[in-house]
Amino acid sequence: MIPVSPVPEPVSFDAACRQPGNAWLQRNPGAERPHDYWSAFRADLAAGFGNRCGYSAMYEPSGTIDHYESHRDCPAKTYEWSNYRFAAQWLNSSKKKQRVIDPYVVEDGWFEIQLPSLQLMATDRIPLALRPLVDQMKRSFPIFHDERILKQRRQWYRLYQEGKLSLAGLSEVAPLIAQAEARRLAVSAQATP
Repeated sequence: MIPVSPVPEPVSFDAACRQPGNAWLQRNPGAERPHDYWSAFRADLAAGFGNRCGYSAMYEPSGTIDHYESHRDCPAKTYEWSNYRFAAQWLNSSKKKQRVIDPYVVEDGWFEIQLPSLQLMATDRIPLALRPLVDQMKRSFPIFHDERILKQRRQWYRLYQEGKLSLAGLSEVAPLIAQAEARRLAVSAQATP
């Protein structure tokens, strides 16, 4: 995970999503699955996230809008722009009922990729109050060492290693891997006489 600034609400969001969505909620109290008025704004949210999943911090060409607080837990936020995060569909589905750290609160340096394993590590820069949540995520949210995410990381790193992607390009699509590579290059440069 990397820092993501809250994405400004699109001008037409209130009229096209919030108002009709909240009216739908009033007509359908207790509905298990809300009517989707938000998908029309997926491209706006994706652009605000640099087209990277808010959880994997990697390029996501076909992501979805994640309700950070679910409709089930907080129906009043179903049609609130501030509750939306851009995420890979499979990671959004993996959240289920568990709490995960909000991409909007993550700060630089809280998470690092380790080379050569490409596993995600939580650093000691994470505030003490959030560490229990991160520990729970390590056990049940697949961004740390799940094979599906490692496969993605390997592919981006392989493209970089083969010269098909520059370090700047790697930083665009997988910034945590680029940071890990920059650290590796710095250590290598210091070790060379």
